Amino acid sequence: MDEDSSIREIKGIGEKTEALFQKLGVNTAGDLLRFYPRAYDIYEDPVTVSELEEGTVAAVEGCVYGNIQVSPNRKLQTTTAMIKDVTGTLKVLWFRMPFLRNTLRSGSHIIVRGRVVSRRGSLVMEHPEIFQPAGKYQEKLHTMQPVYPLTAGLSNLTVSKAVREVMEHVHLQKETLPESIRQIFELCEYNYALKGIHFPTDKTMYMQARKRLVFEEFLEFILAVRQMKEEKEASVNWCRMKPAKEVDDFLGRLPYELTNAQKKVWMEIRKDLQSDDTMSRLIQGDVGSGKTIVAVLALLEAAYNGYQGAMMAPTEVLARQHYQSVCDMFEKYGVGFRAELLTGSMKAKERREAYARIESGEADVVIGTHALIQDKVQYHNLGLVITDEQHRFGVRQREALAKKGRMPHILVMSATPIPRTLAIIIYGDLDLSVIDELPKDRLPVKNCVVDTGYRETAYRFMKNQVAEGRQCYVICPMVEESEAMEAENVMDYSTMLSEKLGTGITVGYLHGKMKQQQKDEIMQRFADNQIQILVSTTVVEVGINVPNATVMMVENAERFGLAQLHQLRGRVGRGAFQSYCIFMTGSKTKETKKRLDILNHSNDGFYIAGEDLKLRGPGDLFGIRQSGLMEFRLGDVFQDAKILQMAAEAATMKEVRESPVFTRANQDHIHVL
Repeated sequence: MDEDSSIREIKGIGEKTEALFQKLGVNTAGDLLRFYPRAYDIYEDPVTVSELEEGTVAAVEGCVYGNIQVSPNRKLQTTTAMIKDVTGTLKVLWFRMPFLRNTLRSGSHIIVRGRVVSRRGSLVMEHPEIFQPAGKYQEKLHTMQPVYPLTAGLSNLTVSKAVREVMEHVHLQKETLPESIRQIFELCEYNYALKGIHFPTDKTMYMQARKRLVFEEFLEFILAVRQMKEEKEASVNWCRMKPAKEVDDFLGRLPYELTNAQKKVWMEIRKDLQSDDTMSRLIQGDVGSGKTIVAVLALLEAAYNGYQGAMMAPTEVLARQHYQSVCDMFEKYGVGFRAELLTGSMKAKERREAYARIESGEADVVIGTHALIQDKVQYHNLGLVITDEQHRFGVRQREALAKKGRMPHILVMSATPIPRTLAIIIYGDLDLSVIDELPKDRLPVKNCVVDTGYRETAYRFMKNQVAEGRQCYVICPMVEESEAMEAENVMDYSTMLSEKLGTGITVGYLHGKMKQQQKDEIMQRFADNQIQILVSTTVVEVGINVPNATVMMVENAERFGLAQLHQLRGRVGRGAFQSYCIFMTGSKTKETKKRLDILNHSNDGFYIAGEDLKLRGPGDLFGIRQSGLMEFRLGDVFQDAKILQMAAEAATMKEVRESPVFTRANQDHIHVL
């Protein structure tokens, strides 16, 4: 068996299992080797009942106390036992396991391990593993069991067995990094890294393996980005534009003045559009800093110079919102250009008509989703491409849109604040502009970090806000659960909240397992205030503008990266009303308090991103992961900032430029920005 062998050749994988693996993008033995665990289950020493903390997974050693109870509810049958040690008694709950009444005996000595939750003010351990006799726990003590991303029908055990099988039968992988580079940056050998990432014997092996694989992932990415930069530097500006007086007139008619930061960035864009080289610029700006109006100015400049401008958004709802906003502006301020919307859900006839207007040049500004880069879309004279929320688009997609014209100018907008040192590495092919001040009329969001005891007060507060006509978000974490469980958790929470808040308040839910059309419908209903409280996972991070939403409550805030929490907070505070963010945490550790206090005392995304970097160390590798910014398999640009900087240094070295990793990076022109 080699890397290119089909996974059907792996022992134990039949047609049905193959189809499930393919759903996860795993088609070959090589794909399976690079299908890394998303977390690890670490079997720590048992703790006493008094030491248990809500929201953690722990093991407790004790004796079964009293009778085993089985509930009569057939829908969700529960089996309950009490475990007693010298410090106290713990209630333990199993679902659909009535046979335990016959196997667990009062007085027997056992170890149970599971998640600790709070129910009616008391700590309860839910659905734990049972180790009886207790000595069996020693076999798993301190081991790190891989936890893989799954799809319904595929178990963690199946994936784990398949990976072991491949590791035993696939020939050793060829090392792609030069020996000298591995020595300089203290990196382990590739085959050792593969074993260490899937089946580490301890944390040290895991850390070494992860460092090596993240380094290579970053290195390939940086090399590809630099290759793109070299290509762009050689490109001539075919779409040279003169400053249009009409754009200055439009600016003068706006009911507000641009901030100094917006003016500075607009001048940088204007200079690019008339220079000898094609523009490739990133606008970084905090949520609400006014990036969109700067993008509209660029689209107008292109239109007044006789070029089409295209703006690509990550979701249909956001594309529609941008489109509506541009149309309203054009009408209000007497701009005689036509804006065109293009999305995947449009009817075939609508799409054909839109294609015709785009190709003929009747459409001056085109706003849409990935539909903008479909083969059937032919532009008349594309001179400017704008992508919103850059990190949601691949380099390939951005290039595909650029190729629709004769090397058009590229403008990228991102609301994810990254410290400049990292931004220069990550966006190496783009010039960097920063909008680092908010419009003067924006009321800062009021923040509070609270424990779970504040939950009822928070619900009352949300109820009062809804009574005043406002709306709220509640975010549930996507941590240590399978993708299949994510929807269930959000739905359970929304059902509970709906019952608690009573009639008159519509509670909706949103999660990543929904189809895009469903997500768009829910977000539209929320935007129209048909839903007052939206319970969601982090999929709302790139949402739409709902100025009426004034409360953001984040459950288990300690499980998110600070930059991501700041992004979520950016969903509120977009209107004229005072907005609030409630960070609820079940953790009482000093580290959690220190991290969340940064958010409590600052609304400045760039400051928060910098502080987040300072606080992160090797100990953070288990648990907190930024999402959204860069979809690397393993790497996280905040968590792994030091490795990113090492990879950037290595990318300049002669040995790397003569190695297989350089060739591969340039062939792939990779990844996701």
